[in-house]
Amino acid sequence: MSETFLKRLAARIAHMGRWRGLRTDAPAVPDVPDPSRREFIRAGVGVVGGLAVAAVAPRVAAAAPLITSAGHSAQHGVGHSGNIAVGEVDTTRMAYDPVPFLTQFDRGKVSRLPGGQTLREFKVVAHDREIEIAPGVFFPAWTFNGTVPGTTLRVREGDRVRIQFVNAGTHPHTMHFHGIHRAEMDGVPGVGPGEIAPGGTFTYEFDAIPFGLHQYHCHTLPLKRHIHKGLYGMFIIDPRQGRPPARELVMVMNAFDTNFDGENEVYAVNTVAFHYAKHPIRVKRNELVRIYVVNMTEFDPINSIHIHGNFFHVYRTGTSLVPSEYTDTIMLCQAERAILEVRFPYAGRFMFHAHQSEFTELGWMGLFEVTDDVDV
Repeated sequence: MSETFLKRLAARIAHMGRWRGLRTDAPAVPDVPDPSRREFIRAGVGVVGGLAVAAVAPRVAAAAPLITSAGHSAQHGVGHSGNIAVGEVDTTRMAYDPVPFLTQFDRGKVSRLPGGQTLREFKVVAHDREIEIAPGVFFPAWTFNGTVPGTTLRVREGDRVRIQFVNAGTHPHTMHFHGIHRAEMDGVPGVGPGEIAPGGTFTYEFDAIPFGLHQYHCHTLPLKRHIHKGLYGMFIIDPRQGRPPARELVMVMNAFDTNFDGENEVYAVNTVAFHYAKHPIRVKRNELVRIYVVNMTEFDPINSIHIHGNFFHVYRTGTSLVPSEYTDTIMLCQAERAILEVRFPYAGRFMFHAHQSEFTELGWMGLFEVTDDVDV
């Protein structure tokens, strides 16, 4: 990739950032052509060196060396030709770490209603926040509870769910839950409370049906902007009888249009590109691993997940206790979801990623580290 291309790219993003009121330290150059995602790839971005998108961050001043060395790549378990991004995100500053997020479930404040029904109460606050989606790449997000994805909410079939929603952001927002509920609880403009204005609050309340893997997201127009900016999260309704014990993991497929041209430049699960390649997900050999997968990718019609060296059982939408297929790759359009169950019979490191190579090269790739270690 030429130095000229990187300078053009950084300058163009700086100009676009000023036009949209984003943070930037680079001088504006109005006449620089708008680089597209395909130009990134033609220039070699995301191939040997991995992401190399620090040049597109709204606050980047100049392009830095972006290609990883063989030694650096090897430290993270991938070879010289593997996809990897240089450096680490600052998880402390962001108050979000994709590794613990995998296994964090908010089950709410639990009590009993007079008739004996279980009540689970949650509080969800919408905030505007800058997040780091790859080392040195910052994105002006809209968040639920300060993170993208938002908190994973988990209840049991038949529970009464009560969510106090507070809009502490700068735009009107809603919470729309997939599932079965009354119209006024649907979280869409013009129905029930409609949009919740900045500073406003509303309490959504409904019974948790049907069991399965669902999601919630903002439904304010323009919908693609409110979803793409980060207002989504996973909503799990466990069946009354439960599921077999397993190591359970949350993966929300997402992507980010860093220059606001209607095409994504960064892809991931749980927001941070290549994070699970640098920090492999440790699982025990032969243990049951249950992966909750939701696709919330905007601008691309489908996303996918492929696990190397293995096959998994698929429970589409999680609304059946009987798997629908046994495969190693599935495709999901936006809002589609599936529960995957897998056991790894062999120890070692096994890649998982989107089977659209473009998505893989731009961040959507990780590793499972399968071990006999009893402390995993």
